[in-house]
Amino acid sequence: MTISITASANQRMRQFLAQTPGAAGVRFGVKRTGCSGFAYVVDLADTAGANDQTFQIDGVPVIVDAGSLPLVDGTVIDFQRQGLNASFVFHNPNATGECGCGESFTVG
Repeated sequence: MTISITASANQRMRQFLAQTPGAAGVRFGVKRTGCSGFAYVVDLADTAGANDQTFQIDGVPVIVDAGSLPLVDGTVIDFQRQGLNASFVFHNPNATGECGCGESFTVG
């Protein structure tokens, strides 16, 4: 299982974690939604569940649920600023297509 984060994503995740000292880590996964089938979820996790796997990525605990693992394997998480907008951006080798708005993706 491989997930990596860029330096800018690392910095942003550390900022979130510093603001919430009780958080167990950053939750990364997918949910069924959107016009292409799946959307990414990035949030702070209060705890890690029995079906979660925790990865220490460059000092940041990233928690992924078992159902999301095969869909996000190999993903690079980046954080980008464009004008007034800032967001996490995902480079997922498993994604075979994305919707026009870029909010959801599909897999083979």
